[in-house]
Amino acid sequence: MQHGHTPQPPSPDTDPRSTLPPDPVPVLLVGVHGYGRVYLRSLLTLAHSGAIDLAGLCDPRPPGPDDDLEGHGFLPCFSDLDEALRHTGARITVVATPIHTHLPLALTALRHGSHLMLEKPATPSLEQFDRLTEALSGSGLVCQVGFQSLGSAAIGRARRLVAEGAVGELRGIGTAGTWKRTSAYYERAPWAGRRRMDGADVVDGALTNPFAHAVATSLALAGEGHRAPQRTEVELYRAHPIEGDDTSSLRLHTRSGTPVTVAVTLCASGDPAPELAVHGDAGRIELSYTEDRLTLRREGQDPHTEALPRADLMGNLVAHLRDEAPLLCPLEATRGFAHVVEAVRTAPPPRPIGTEYQEVWRESGHTHRTVHGITGLIRRSAESLALFSELGAPWARSNASAI
Repeated sequence: MQHGHTPQPPSPDTDPRSTLPPDPVPVLLVGVHGYGRVYLRSLLTLAHSGAIDLAGLCDPRPPGPDDDLEGHGFLPCFSDLDEALRHTGARITVVATPIHTHLPLALTALRHGSHLMLEKPATPSLEQFDRLTEALSGSGLVCQVGFQSLGSAAIGRARRLVAEGAVGELRGIGTAGTWKRTSAYYERAPWAGRRRMDGADVVDGALTNPFAHAVATSLALAGEGHRAPQRTEVELYRAHPIEGDDTSSLRLHTRSGTPVTVAVTLCASGDPAPELAVHGDAGRIELSYTEDRLTLRREGQDPHTEALPRADLMGNLVAHLRDEAPLLCPLEATRGFAHVVEAVRTAPPPRPIGTEYQEVWRESGHTHRTVHGITGLIRRSAESLALFSELGAPWARSNASAI
């Protein structure tokens, strides 16, 4: 593995479309704490294979001598992104930082002629999404968004089954996500669970961050990831004392006519794999996007389950630059998700779920909250394509924000 070199950055007069990146491709990781640790492990693996040269790290809080971050002892670490890009000549910049910092960091990388691997959600508002799209237009640079589930072959397989009529006439797509997060989840970072911070949009909620893959994968299954839905209905609730939502339901009226619902909570009793159900009048397809497992259920037949492979998005980005392989999750393929983020951003603040509808206890210094009956409610939403208020949840009101 190469490291610590000081290659020259591309000349500003050089069109990135006309030059292949050096081999191996120099990569800079921005953000080494939190989810940045996951990227660091993945990048180190790619560097050991020779696919990339992990040329450096960038974070205003550099790893300390006692930090357990693998690899930080031999990698140069910078606190300023301009300096890091000048020093490393990175041709790919991986941005794994808090949501509200994505756009300024992405624009800086583009100014230096660096392609982007941008953690989801790409931006906290549609206006910022459009600004990033405009900056990419005509630049010869590309941006891959970190929706790892969109690298799964299960999505294409499910879409082919629907096109072949395996489940009959398509009725809709319903998604259920039931995870458990204690107060520790919201104490891990100042921006966690915030709608705004220091005058900037953050929009960190169940739909836009922890279950962002559920939303994006649902849109991809419907073939609607690249465009705005006709209408979006969203109901936001919170059991934890936070600004953002931790229990929410969403219904998208897509331009293709396929209704898509996503119902999620971080106040369940456990962490089962989220599940998407593609409903047809003659069967259904169930997809667990965290496990790349697909099950086809048809009337009068035994269910058929298969596990499908998943491509690494970073490896795919390198292959795109080297061999013109199609990007699996380019920025423009996430426009539908950007509209969901905008719907959540502009919706009224989440309604609190009263403690009379929760089980609350302290354990190991953290508060645990479980909303009564939430797992069954979310499963019913995915089955009936209905919002919480339409299912009679006692803490839900029929005032869904719609745009």
